[in-house]
Amino acid sequence: MSHGTALVTGVGRGRGIAAGIALALASDGWDLTLNHWQPYDDRLGMDRGDDDPTAIADECRALGATVDLVPADLADTAAPESVVRQANTRGDLTALVLAHTEGVDSGILDTTVESWDRHYDVNVRANWLLIKAFAEQLPSSVQAAETGRIVALTSDHAAHNLPYGTSKGALDRLVVAAAIELADKGIRSNAINPGPIDTGWMDDDIRTFGIEQTPAGRLGTPRDTANLVAFLLSPAGGWITGQVLYSNGGFRTAQ
Repeated sequence: MSHGTALVTGVGRGRGIAAGIALALASDGWDLTLNHWQPYDDRLGMDRGDDDPTAIADECRALGATVDLVPADLADTAAPESVVRQANTRGDLTALVLAHTEGVDSGILDTTVESWDRHYDVNVRANWLLIKAFAEQLPSSVQAAETGRIVALTSDHAAHNLPYGTSKGALDRLVVAAAIELADKGIRSNAINPGPIDTGWMDDDIRTFGIEQTPAGRLGTPRDTANLVAFLLSPAGGWITGQVLYSNGGFRTAQ
């Protein structure tokens, strides 16, 4: 029996964390709406197949999930409300997983205003509008049962990744605000910092450094993050809210 529908954003590449989350939730009995935006993945140029969103959706369907694909550029102010509306066509949207991002390396001296604005449009404003639209459509039965769920993926990058890192810091505050302001709507809201996960952006030096700095002795995988997302969306995770959770194998805690 389905838990309802979960909207997962940023499901553009098979190697991505969002794809791992989608597969885990499908295995856990969720129906899914998967958002993606191909021009962003084209611009990044990371490893992917000919049509990863369709392939991911098909894998989720094979696990028993009903899956809808909704492409949308979340930098468009009208897109978040439209995506939520499409995700709720069955009237059972109860979980929102914010896994999309704009992430282009630059620092204090070389970040352009255009890049800065797009990072904040996608990583902050779009998340606010998605959360707002999600809360506004939540059925009274879900509110009474306190089973509404929001989970966002964050990061602690900062230097040389300035607009990305600072916008993720703003996302953390947004998630905490949602936990407080939307509690009376039965919503639990948390962020996950997954640490370094090789989704196609690492070279050998970065992989070696990441492993050396992780007491668990390996890099994280999308499934590691997906396991925590699935728990937070479950009834068992309902006592956790307003948290920025580190699920990173102890990255950078080694003495």
